[in-house]
Amino acid sequence: SCSISKGKYFKVSKSEIEDKVAGAWAAKMIGVMYGREMEFKALGETYDDVIPWTPQLIEKALLEDDIYGQLSFMNSLVKHGDAATTYLLAQDFANASFPLCHANLQARKNIFDGVKPPFTGSPEYSMHADDIDFQIESDFIGFIHPAMSQEANAMADSIGRIMAYGDGLYGGMYVAAMHSLAYKENNVLKIVTQALHAIPAKSSYAQCIQDVIDCYKKDPNDWKKAWAFVQDKWAEHDICVPYHDFNIDAKLNGAYIVIGLLYGHNDFQKTMEIAVRCGQDTDCNSANAAAVLGIIHGYESIPLIFKSHLPAIADNFFLHTEYSYNKAVEETIKLIEKNIVAHGGSIKDNDYYIKIQKPTFKGQLEQSYPNKIMSHQIRMSENNNWDLRGNWKAFIYGDGDPDLYKVAHSPNDSLILD
Repeated sequence: SCSISKGKYFKVSKSEIEDKVAGAWAAKMIGVMYGREMEFKALGETYDDVIPWTPQLIEKALLEDDIYGQLSFMNSLVKHGDAATTYLLAQDFANASFPLCHANLQARKNIFDGVKPPFTGSPEYSMHADDIDFQIESDFIGFIHPAMSQEANAMADSIGRIMAYGDGLYGGMYVAAMHSLAYKENNVLKIVTQALHAIPAKSSYAQCIQDVIDCYKKDPNDWKKAWAFVQDKWAEHDICVPYHDFNIDAKLNGAYIVIGLLYGHNDFQKTMEIAVRCGQDTDCNSANAAAVLGIIHGYESIPLIFKSHLPAIADNFFLHTEYSYNKAVEETIKLIEKNIVAHGGSIKDNDYYIKIQKPTFKGQLEQSYPNKIMSHQIRMSENNNWDLRGNWKAFIYGDGDPDLYKVAHSPNDSLILD
């Protein structure tokens, strides 16, 4: 690495940043497909079967919501430029052509009902406030803020409130902070520890991640011990789906990202493998973890078995977007250059001089549902006397989300309860 750091500025060559950005997006694509087949296959237990991989699998990343969701936000930033606001980003997101689930879907409903951010993700309007959604979509915020973790924090705190609050918000802030730090720091333990400064230490999200770090320091070789500790202490916290086996709580899945990063010991495949073996939302967790290593080590260091097919599809568009892998890399670099200059840095010849920021949380602690659990849930089934009128359709999205429910498709659709 040719990076040097003196005092307040971090000097890094353009070519190194380009390699790291290319590594970030490639790793996100690889990570999501490495864990895709195992999504919600291991619930409350580890996944111990074979994890298949062929280089051609990366092509299916073009269909993944983990990526096109955040590219939608990035496209809005580019489209609106200096006029971009959270309100405009929320409108673009709500009116996008792609289907959404859980926190994102509730945010879309809230926006259509006239609720505005930051309330669209708040617990008053959403039982999904602590879900994993923003954590999945927050990578690009860290990608576009190398070593500028306070700016990443501010953007995450704003965009994240479209669909999240409390721990659901902190998950995205934490992931964005890790990516921001990874441009300058190559020690994974330091990255996962320093990123905690981006969120309140007393939040249950931070406590959950700290538990993983403590387990790792006690025994850096047995990831299953850390997994079991987290499972026993934190797995019951998912208020969104207490009557399902699958768990999309941000902090539990965030813990799995960190278990993968720490116990993977800087090995790209091992990191993804451990994140996947932790179970639950495997593709999301593998992708978040892989992207950290993609930034640290760059595209050139990613093993050929994972990236060999990427050049063949690098100009193909992601579903629901006009972004290809190459365009995502190109637009990320443009946003990085804009952010460097806007926040006290400069660009000279072939080098970037970035004004270093340390992550510091400055807000108030927010927790979505302190001491609350869901007491009961009414299911829509043939036994219920539900009178649905209009254009209601069964919502079945992908293999991953086991929820089955009805969605209204026209303004005058009605539901009458008897």
